[in-house]
Amino acid sequence: LRDYDLTSLRKNIGVIFQDFVRYDFMLKENIGVSQVEALEDDGRVREAARRSLADAVASRLEKGYDQMLGRRFDGGVELSGGEWQKIALGRAYMRDAQVLILDEPTASLDARAEYEVFLRFAELTKGRMAVLISHRFSTVRMADRILVLQGGELVDQGTHEELVARGGLYAELFSLQAAGYR
Repeated sequence: LRDYDLTSLRKNIGVIFQDFVRYDFMLKENIGVSQVEALEDDGRVREAARRSLADAVASRLEKGYDQMLGRRFDGGVELSGGEWQKIALGRAYMRDAQVLILDEPTASLDARAEYEVFLRFAELTKGRMAVLISHRFSTVRMADRILVLQGGELVDQGTHEELVARGGLYAELFSLQAAGYR
């Protein structure tokens, strides 16, 4: 990493944290915050919103993509945690980075919205490297490779099927989580 130009490296990495920032900006500015040069490209902003399901948020707001969010300014509206999370996911689509790091990207979404987001996840990560951090097995089972950590140490790795077949920590935790749905 020391050999890479820091500016170039930053441009090619997109990160969505579980505790993402909620900006008191207009909806379109919230989606395009990391791509200021593309803020006036309505098509790009709307496509990022569509892919992250934030278009449904825009459709219910009085001023749509021009709606001020948050309570800091007059006329601003507060959104639910799930709505904010869709907007944060829209930022990842706007960024078009080669490496995506997603830390519990659907933690605030209900089961239906999470399912819809992950149907589009393959589209987001196509031709890119993605690191998805999650405790939800429904989320990680689609990964090409799953790394199992315990106490900060790598204890196993493989596909969902391989890890379940081996019967280790992953299989144990998967069974516990699955039992909650039976």
